[in-house]
Amino acid sequence: MKKYILLLLLASANVMVKAQTTEEKKVLSAVENLRLALISGEKAALENVAATDLSYGHSSGKVQDKAAFVEAIVSGASDFVSIEFKNQSVKVTGKTALVRHELHAKTNDGGKPGEVHLGILLVWQKQGKEWKLLGRQAYKLP
Repeated sequence: MKKYILLLLLASANVMVKAQTTEEKKVLSAVENLRLALISGEKAALENVAATDLSYGHSSGKVQDKAAFVEAIVSGASDFVSIEFKNQSVKVTGKTALVRHELHAKTNDGGKPGEVHLGILLVWQKQGKEWKLLGRQAYKLP
């Protein structure tokens, strides 16, 4: 009897685990490339992950286009020392993907050390075979 209960528990646990689709894995790979590019500040990596029509929103209400976003990171005006994403979810619908997570980071903006803890919504668009960041909106966590 104990074996059957254990088997039933394992089977039901397996049903509760949501498998990631191939496209979800590709989107999450693009998210990781964004995280690494934000930390490295490499211009080519930032330009590669972002769509031409990027709209990059900050929790302050400031919105940047692709050029302003890349310049802020490359110049060190926005300098991420480390970034951790928590409670991340991804939803792919056709050529659009929504990723939500909490961003916890150590910063050194303009040479001033700090920390940020924000909620983030990323909008990704499949362009050809690649997922590009089309939109980002940060918000203050409660």
